[in-house]
Amino acid sequence: MNPINHVAIIMDGNGRWGLKQKKSRNAGHKAGLKSVERIIKKSIEYNIKFLTLFAFSTENWKRPKKEIDYLFNLLESFLISRIDEFDKQDIKFKVIGKKNFSKKLNLLLNSAEKKTSKNSKIQINLALNYGSKFELVNAFKKIIKNNINIDEKNIEKFLYTKNIPNPDILIRTGNTKRLSNFLLWQIAYSEIFFEKKLWPDFNETDYSKIINKFKKVKRNYGNI
Repeated sequence: MNPINHVAIIMDGNGRWGLKQKKSRNAGHKAGLKSVERIIKKSIEYNIKFLTLFAFSTENWKRPKKEIDYLFNLLESFLISRIDEFDKQDIKFKVIGKKNFSKKLNLLLNSAEKKTSKNSKIQINLALNYGSKFELVNAFKKIIKNNINIDEKNIEKFLYTKNIPNPDILIRTGNTKRLSNFLLWQIAYSEIFFEKKLWPDFNETDYSKIINKFKKVKRNYGNI
């Protein structure tokens, strides 16, 4: 039976869910937060130590400003209302990506990371302004600047995910089968599951089915 240390999720389908249910993409983003809380809770039950959630990509800046502003206001409200509860639950919060947001959001993100830095039940990695290509280019630039050998070990030292095990499982909801520039280095040997449901509809039962399927997979890592 395969152990599970790290699950990564591309939370796709919020906007489409919102348009379908409430005629508003923003309604879908708000509903998606409930799925986040459900999956965090279930991950803790499974004793999964790392959960990485793709919340906002480097390409998402192309979206309408009103939608971007709503997303970040939603995140600000979530951090203000939930980070103390995260701390009480022994949940560690970390951002992976380039922090170039508003002063208020940057302060909230930094405060959340600092407040929960010693927690150990589970680490929630929120991928914000994240793009895997940028991450890799940035890692190579730092290797060159430090004049050290280019090898796998040194590349991993300069990734956002330094000291985080590679995902065992990658899940993408929303009935879309692509990786969207997410953790391209880290998922080299991850088991990938594409889920038809939109993210707000993704629930504990769906998650458990994927976990159980993964446990039965034979992982060869190039061997036979």
